[in-house]
Amino acid sequence: MFNTDTIYEVVIFSVGDTKAGTKMGKLQLRDLEDESLLNCILWEETLNRLDAKLFRTGNQLRIVSGSFNEKYNNCLISALELIKEAKTGLSPEEREEAFNKIIANIETIKSPELKNFVLKVYKDNAEKIKPAPAARLMHHNYIGGLMVHTLECVKFAEINLPLFAAVINRDEVIAACLLHDIGKIYEYKIDTETGLIDYDEDFRKDWITHSQYGFSLCMNAGFKNIARMIAAHHGRADWGAIIDLGEKDLAPELYLVHHLDDLSAKYGKINVSML
Repeated sequence: MFNTDTIYEVVIFSVGDTKAGTKMGKLQLRDLEDESLLNCILWEETLNRLDAKLFRTGNQLRIVSGSFNEKYNNCLISALELIKEAKTGLSPEEREEAFNKIIANIETIKSPELKNFVLKVYKDNAEKIKPAPAARLMHHNYIGGLMVHTLECVKFAEINLPLFAAVINRDEVIAACLLHDIGKIYEYKIDTETGLIDYDEDFRKDWITHSQYGFSLCMNAGFKNIARMIAAHHGRADWGAIIDLGEKDLAPELYLVHHLDDLSAKYGKINVSML
């Protein structure tokens, strides 16, 4: 039954167009008691009445008025109440601190050519990198999330690299960790007021994924091994990898960068409540 006392957490929110040409909101909520998911629709008239900040990922809401289906897993919402506002992500000061940590990690790269290349990428795109999320939904989906994810990958790399020093180039792995998701600064857009994230449709007109962007960036600069690590970091072709790790006779660093990325995406500070 519909219980107005139930508190939900916002998982994801998006706005699209109906066939009639009006706006429609799609909102997914998580019941904080039993972890069940509730898929909701909001018509344009409701969207116009509600503050967009309500739909920030991590916000806790109460459904004041809505119509549920028979299984109570879908709801047409007409009124919501904000119970607890979530953080949008890193504060401006925390973003500066994270960015400076990344620059410090770049400075540890011994190859001058590679170090200067990575430094230029970061300094030329600093204002895009600092607020960027690492994903729309899956992990680190908050302001500054991309930097948090990147720093986690570098930290995991530093822990593991001594074990593979004889067969893996440390500089190249660190550079791959720093650049594997750099295309996300263009793939996603984030509202720094509401914390809402969406895909940038202009990026999707020119690129398939952020992996393709990072691969092309490094290939064009002559860093082919790093480009290959980026191409493989999603692991499987059906997960978006350009190089599928199921292929034979691949270099060991391709597997390492994939697993470093996967560790952060699954066990790092994956959502804003962990900050």
